[in-house]
Amino acid sequence: MRRKADKTNAHYPIACATARLAERPIRHSASPVHAGSRAPKRYNHAMISRDLTFIVGGARSGKSAHAERLAADSGLPVTYIATAATPTGAHADAEFAARIAHHQARRPAHWGFAAAPLALAQALDAHAAPGHCVLIDCLTLWLANLLCPPGSDAPRADWQARLDAFAAACERAQGTVLVVSNEIGMGVVPMGAATRLYVDELGRLNQRIAALADRATLVAAGLPLVLKAPRA
Repeated sequence: MRRKADKTNAHYPIACATARLAERPIRHSASPVHAGSRAPKRYNHAMISRDLTFIVGGARSGKSAHAERLAADSGLPVTYIATAATPTGAHADAEFAARIAHHQARRPAHWGFAAAPLALAQALDAHAAPGHCVLIDCLTLWLANLLCPPGSDAPRADWQARLDAFAAACERAQGTVLVVSNEIGMGVVPMGAATRLYVDELGRLNQRIAALADRATLVAAGLPLVLKAPRA
């Protein structure tokens, strides 16, 4: 008889876990896909004037570079929406600041820019338009900002409402929208309730946006693998 794998000592380091791994009361958002539940609502994308692409991959997979190439190749004016919150004061992080600077240096100077560490739905509403391309990078850091806000041991009280608002903004967005996220759910079950909450909720958020998207791509080792595409 095969023995079940022991996951007691499993550890999956992620950005959120570096802030706080203390046990805390947690609430879960509704998952879009559950065994035995109804299938996700199908939307008539032909009636929506938008092209939503979801791009997901692991760390250093090339997902951001792929999204930037898609934006550049679109031939449209581009607005880059960054979700990273630059740590300051007691939370200053020189290595993370260098990562942000690397992304800034790689982007074309003529692209528009908006920072949305929290108000992502509002930023998408403000910039998505016919004949325009919006690139959001990334959902991973945005969710970390909501679940692990600096100076707090608990998620923001409005985190679930913000997830709902962003999904609704994606549904009504017009023009070309590229959304980047991380796939972090392929490892072992992480230790600590805070980390498990983050992994679970990012997985649910990824499913939710992928279900709304016209296209979905998994990037691994710099290679884009099509998961979903419009029917010919």
